[in-house]
Amino acid sequence: MPAPCLVLAGVCGTQFGAAFAPRAYPQAGAAGVVFLRLLIAGVLLCLLWRPGRQAWTGDKGAWGTVLAAGVLLAGHHLAFFEAVNHLPLGIVATIEFLGPFTIALAGSRRVIDLLPACLAAGGVFLLGDGGGSSLPLGGLALAVAAAGCWAGYILVSARMATRFSGGQGLAVAIVWAALLSAPYGIAHAGGALLDPHVLGVAAVVAVASSVLPYSLNLEALRRIPPRVFGVLTSLEPAAGSLFGLIVLGQHLHGPQWLGIAAVACASVAATYLGTGRRATSRVRATRRCVPEESAPRNEPVP
Repeated sequence: MPAPCLVLAGVCGTQFGAAFAPRAYPQAGAAGVVFLRLLIAGVLLCLLWRPGRQAWTGDKGAWGTVLAAGVLLAGHHLAFFEAVNHLPLGIVATIEFLGPFTIALAGSRRVIDLLPACLAAGGVFLLGDGGGSSLPLGGLALAVAAAGCWAGYILVSARMATRFSGGQGLAVAIVWAALLSAPYGIAHAGGALLDPHVLGVAAVVAVASSVLPYSLNLEALRRIPPRVFGVLTSLEPAAGSLFGLIVLGQHLHGPQWLGIAAVACASVAATYLGTGRRATSRVRATRRCVPEESAPRNEPVP
């Protein structure tokens, strides 16, 4: 399968799982579904990647990186799925996407780099129908918390990828996230966690939103540049809106669709500008290492 199709399949799986999870909310609530989803996904990923003892030897910071990733994953999942209780999925996915978008703009020093930020700000304004509708503050706070946790996880997972082969670190991080979310999930769901319907929904969400996209994205990143990957994942907000409409019957207004499109376009622009900025930095670094033409050819250049 072509790499872009892998990324798009992962995007669709993530948003479908988020839209499918509320089917079990009446019995187990968002906290119970999140706990079961993380637990099932962690077990499946451990069976897939089989993290061994040798992965931890010789690296003192490996445990700290995995534990931090698990904390951020648990916080992200709880905040995201609770936010879907208060806001349409498309809006939650768009606000969550501002986390990696902020990372893409981090370190910008050019005026042109402010254009994607302004476009994204306008998109967020349009999410409230251009100020014409009031979104629940609790849902907005949860979505912003999910965005912050997701941005932190991206930074931590970059270090985790250099310390583990394949998805070994990810598998252990998700198991740790499941353990962290267990007290909250058990307290809210109780015996409903053993309900066959709840277990079935959680299994579908775990495979669709965790096992499938993480595995597909890992394979896609071996074939395409990160720039292309970033552009393709910019479709997350649109996919969330589409599955929210199909699965949950959540209808968005015209300005809200425009806001989602604006955030996606801002992400694409930030990806291209960031790529150009890094390329310019590499060229400048290379020029500093090249000997000057005026240097005598028969003398070593210091």
